[in-house]
Amino acid sequence: MEKFIRLTGVAAPLYRPNIDTDAIIPSREMKRVSKEGLGEGLFADWRYSDVAARVPNPDFILNRPPFEKAPILIGGANFGCGSSREHAVWALKDYGVRCVIAPSFGAIFQGNCVRNGILPLVLPEERVAALANAADPRPVTVDLEALSLTMPSGEVLTFAIPPADRQMLLEGLDPIGVTLKRLPAILTFEAEHLRRHSWI
Repeated sequence: MEKFIRLTGVAAPLYRPNIDTDAIIPSREMKRVSKEGLGEGLFADWRYSDVAARVPNPDFILNRPPFEKAPILIGGANFGCGSSREHAVWALKDYGVRCVIAPSFGAIFQGNCVRNGILPLVLPEERVAALANAADPRPVTVDLEALSLTMPSGEVLTFAIPPADRQMLLEGLDPIGVTLKRLPAILTFEAEHLRRHSWI
């Protein structure tokens, strides 16, 4: 998994509360055997005026320059609520989103983000609202090492993230990767356990 250390890019404002996983990727868009291509179905009901023909909706933020390929998304409170489908995170990542800024997240979605290399960045509601309402085409910089967000104006905000989540993102590890880091200790334990309980 790609490491997340520092990210600079435009932040696309999609500032609506309670954007659920069904809106992020409708169930009909999940009929694939691979994660690749799921980005095409991202926000399909909002992004296309004709979903079947894939006709872009010119009013949707991700269809308007300079936000078409924004690596950062600004969402409203409770972003990613609803069903636990991991496809929502896979679709965001396949589209190119590496960070979502919101006042709060659905708990399962938030965990899925970290496990797939996307930073769920929590800021106070008023800060998120100001960033979204500005709809600034200039880039922002997210620095996970410094736990800072540099605004287009140059103002620097700080944010917090659980240390274990931060480490997973910085090292580009999923849960299996975290386990494999402990492989020597696991093998040592297994060998000692077998020695002490040879009848098992």
